[in-house]
Amino acid sequence: MTMTPEQIVAANKANIETLVGLTNTAVAGVEKLIELNLAATKAAMADSHSHTHAALSAKDSQELLALQANMFQPLAEKVLSYNRHLYDIATGTGSHFTEAVESKISEAQDSLHSLVDTMSKNAPAGSEAAVTAIKTAIASGTQALEQVQKAVKQATEMAETNIKSMTHSVMSAASHAAPKAAPAKTTRKRV
Repeated sequence: MTMTPEQIVAANKANIETLVGLTNTAVAGVEKLIELNLAATKAAMADSHSHTHAALSAKDSQELLALQANMFQPLAEKVLSYNRHLYDIATGTGSHFTEAVESKISEAQDSLHSLVDTMSKNAPAGSEAAVTAIKTAIASGTQALEQVQKAVKQATEMAETNIKSMTHSVMSAASHAAPKAAPAKTTRKRV
């Protein structure tokens, strides 16, 4: 099976469009990551300023310790939120790449099947065993690829489940730790 110049040009255009699309996706992912990091930096600076101001305004060590203890849960929530956003950016960008690769693999498989079918129709008499061997090898390769894709999908789902579980555990621990960390206020009697 030979390709005409028009088919070659069309294939190259399609490949360039795919490359441009993937590049745009990668750049968009980097932009989102930069925006997330800028927002996190601004929030951290604002929190630091606010916390420093509150710490300097504390009247005694008890108030300072209570301030420190009450800072833990919001900090844990912000870290988890940042990690969730980071994960969403990574999986969103990665899914575009996965879709593009799967599409190209599917196109290549279709072309290969078409080539083998054309070859088997034009094969000389007595070459049926060779054609059958080629078809079997292609079927085995396709099956192996499908197994890999299933394993990757299962691993991704497991990672998502683990992240959700970890988020829940950390938030639960943070909500229980904050009240325990806050010291009880004691009243002194003045003499």
